[in-house]
Amino acid sequence: MNRTAVVTGLGFITSIGNDRAAVVDSLRRLRPGLAAIEFLGNPAISVKVAGTIKEFVTESPVWRDWRFPARYDLSRETLRSLSPHGLYALCATEQALADAGLANEALTDGGTGLYCASAGSAFLLHHHLAHMHAVRGERGNPMGVVASIAGTLNFNLAAHYGIRGAVGGFAAACASSSHALGCAVDDIRLGRQTRMLVVGAEEVNAETILPFAAMRALSTNPDPLTASRPFDRARDGFVGAGGAVCLILEEAEAARRRGATIYCEVAGWGQAADGYNVAVSHPEGAGLAAAMRRALADAGVSAGDIGYVNAHATSTPAGDRSEALALRAVFTTDGHHPRVSSTKGLTGHPLSLAGVMEAAFCALAFAEGFVPGNVNLVEPDEACAGLDLPRASLAEAPDLMLNNSSGFGGSNVCHVLRRLSG
Repeated sequence: MNRTAVVTGLGFITSIGNDRAAVVDSLRRLRPGLAAIEFLGNPAISVKVAGTIKEFVTESPVWRDWRFPARYDLSRETLRSLSPHGLYALCATEQALADAGLANEALTDGGTGLYCASAGSAFLLHHHLAHMHAVRGERGNPMGVVASIAGTLNFNLAAHYGIRGAVGGFAAACASSSHALGCAVDDIRLGRQTRMLVVGAEEVNAETILPFAAMRALSTNPDPLTASRPFDRARDGFVGAGGAVCLILEEAEAARRRGATIYCEVAGWGQAADGYNVAVSHPEGAGLAAAMRRALADAGVSAGDIGYVNAHATSTPAGDRSEALALRAVFTTDGHHPRVSSTKGLTGHPLSLAGVMEAAFCALAFAEGFVPGNVNLVEPDEACAGLDLPRASLAEAPDLMLNNSSGFGGSNVCHVLRRLSG
């Protein structure tokens, strides 16, 4: 495999900003995107903070009631089969195509594919099934299935853009979009595709986020400025979030021939499962450590070459500890001390969107020459001993970065990203 995959376009609808400039500013300044929220109009619910999406109003199950920035000119026919997170995904993809300098016509030759990640829209699924039961199955929305089930992103985006290459969706909980990105890299390296759109998206509503409260996985801290605190001793759970990110990959020579601006190369990736528990990470981080080592081997680099790690750390007590121990096993025990931070202190945890969003953050860090810091890190957990956890964002430009993701069932995926000179 002598072909390489490079990042040429990025698009963002996130809690910390809805375009590249806003996201960069939030990452540099450590400006969180979390806000107070009252789920289901019930003040007794203990979860009171979420990573919300500004400029978009999508609380209604009826698309005609939605409000979004006027710069996105979307037709009735496009909107009627979308979920709220499908709307986010389409807007993020429009940004990424503009960022990459690609016209829609470039996507239809079979050389471009699309991989997506989301859990579907539990919100719309609940709405449509409730209606079905109310009318005893005699009527239903003809777009209800394609707007709500787990493949809704790939259904809608592939049809909207006329994509004729590889199209698929990934479901591996919070590692989903990292799987999508890894498989997209392989399709380019193997010569199966010239270009891949990788899209992750999730919603910010009770149906998507609140079920995690029953698992005691969500923070009950009511302060939006401090509720998400990865690696901190006082963390008490993750803060749910949503949004969408589109990352465009291209074969490097094809990108250069058309004069594309290249953010970085995705130099390698690896995955490994814990084989331990349906919901809890391996207590020693065994699977994540194996995934990191496999990613490094695939990229042909050593642990000492990595300058920055964007950690998966979601602010849960068990998960952050597991990742800290995995990082120590791969790096610290051999005397390596890359900078490590979790940007979820800013964004909250957007579930299956997390992997591609944070890979895109790494691409921005290459382009802008900085490393994001750890917001809300006051007293690191003792499991973090020896890790370099900068509190503030740093004006540094490492040549190699590692991006970690973990999901239910012990699914761990890691990517190595490389700065390209010239």
